[in-house]
Amino acid sequence: MNTRGYAAHSANSSLGLFRFDRREARATDVVIDILYCGVCHSDIHNARNDWGGAKYPMVPGHEIVGRVRQVGAEVTRFKVGDAVGVGCLVDSCQHCRSCARGLEQYCENGFTPTYNGVDPHDGMTTFGGYSECIVVSEKFVVKVPDGLDLPGAAPLLCAGITTWSPLRHWKVGTGSKVAVVGLGGLGHMALKLAKAMGAEVTLFTRSAGKEEDARRLGADRIVLSTDEVQMATVKGAFDLIIDTVPYVHDVNPYVATLAISGTLVLVGYLGPLEPMLNSAPMVMGRKAVAGSVIGGLPETQEMLDFCGQHGITSDIEVIRMEDINASFERMLKSDVKYRFVIDMSTLPAV
Repeated sequence: MNTRGYAAHSANSSLGLFRFDRREARATDVVIDILYCGVCHSDIHNARNDWGGAKYPMVPGHEIVGRVRQVGAEVTRFKVGDAVGVGCLVDSCQHCRSCARGLEQYCENGFTPTYNGVDPHDGMTTFGGYSECIVVSEKFVVKVPDGLDLPGAAPLLCAGITTWSPLRHWKVGTGSKVAVVGLGGLGHMALKLAKAMGAEVTLFTRSAGKEEDARRLGADRIVLSTDEVQMATVKGAFDLIIDTVPYVHDVNPYVATLAISGTLVLVGYLGPLEPMLNSAPMVMGRKAVAGSVIGGLPETQEMLDFCGQHGITSDIEVIRMEDINASFERMLKSDVKYRFVIDMSTLPAV
């Protein structure tokens, strides 16, 4: 089906209106009219080929919320009119050990990303949520709970699940002591979710002046990570640290704030650590530095249901589709609190 979207045509070109073909719905597919799509930092990295492997033209977007327009003959979980979401993946092998455990994000044969990928069934390029509609297997669609604000729910499909997954895996609950490094799209969701799970929550930040906002989002304490005196007061304090910083940075000062058997989880940065990670405090305190990426479909639905029960959505600024290039530049300057969301009704008609 012919579809309108916004696409990048090279690593250094602006995104612009683009027409392309979606596949016709298969028996197990759901056709979704996209209402809102969050703007993730990885959309910039992919569009500008910062990580390599970009395929052009590219339609970004993997924080998708919309309503079901059509369902295939074998679809059982959704009906026309349902509010639904699509996150970072639209397929996986479905038979490896990870997929069998509902951990499709760790598919041993490689999952199919929502955009900049190739559909394993027909070889078509996958195009993302900066568009008017999308066709997805029902296994990779989640239900948005009734009453949840739809624009604010869109970033839950990446920023939300990226922070929820480690919080759940490391069994955060009442009495847990959790710290979050960085206050951006991921960090603000980590604060909200950890607080709602019953944890005592601390924000690590390099920037003074964030205390009021951090407390509003759920932080019980704010620690300026550049202040050695403040850092000394939280030595050995935390069961879990969610590190959302998206660039190379020194994690050693944060390791010192872990309790015995505590874990620091990197969710924002992919690449070598610099300076080198000192293993001594890890060995002597059974501490760990780990990593985590998004979540599988069961976990994503669990997260959305939790957010529905607690009224949790992302703090957003809604933008028009034509403002996406300016929004990319603002994101690079951290000039957003805390996520841009595109109103897809503003997609140009021609």
